[in-house]
Amino acid sequence: MSISEVRTRIVATADELYNAKGIQAVGMDELRTAAGVSLKKLYQEFPSKSSIVMAVLERRHRSWTEGLAAEVRAADSPRARLLTVFDFLARWFGEDSFRGCGFINSFAELGAVSPEVAEYARKHKESFQHYVGDLAEAAGAPPYLAPQLSILAEGAQTTAAIAGSPEAAGQARCAAEVLIDAALRERAGRVA
Repeated sequence: MSISEVRTRIVATADELYNAKGIQAVGMDELRTAAGVSLKKLYQEFPSKSSIVMAVLERRHRSWTEGLAAEVRAADSPRARLLTVFDFLARWFGEDSFRGCGFINSFAELGAVSPEVAEYARKHKESFQHYVGDLAEAAGAPPYLAPQLSILAEGAQTTAAIAGSPEAAGQARCAAEVLIDAALRERAGRVA
């Protein structure tokens, strides 16, 4: 097995364990056992637990951005692309492994003691808001729409995790439709 395969397996295993139990609850021994590697190999690949946490966050960021972008690209209109964000959330919230946003969870667990984790979580959230901003601009909506939709999506993530139900995505989608339509009407009124 190549080094990259071992590294990938460690990160994937850490991601699953951290999602299920929380970062601080998972020790290096548990991780190495679950990943099927020696402690020596684990530390060769990752010199510290914080380096594993950062690798997990990078993996989550890639997975989130690639998955969301793929679904959004399949939508047939700029308005539908904005709403697809909430459809993507609904599918994610319905997964058995859904425990809330990994960035919100890691920030809550480690943000006060790990500036690196706090900064990465902030950057992830900023990149999402910029992405939604690009979608809103493509739909011809005013700039204020992107933060509103982003806040709806973030609130839906937290609500779904706490409630243990995917219903928050549908509720947020309905609210997003109202906001999108109002913003587009306002923009059309200014143009006319």
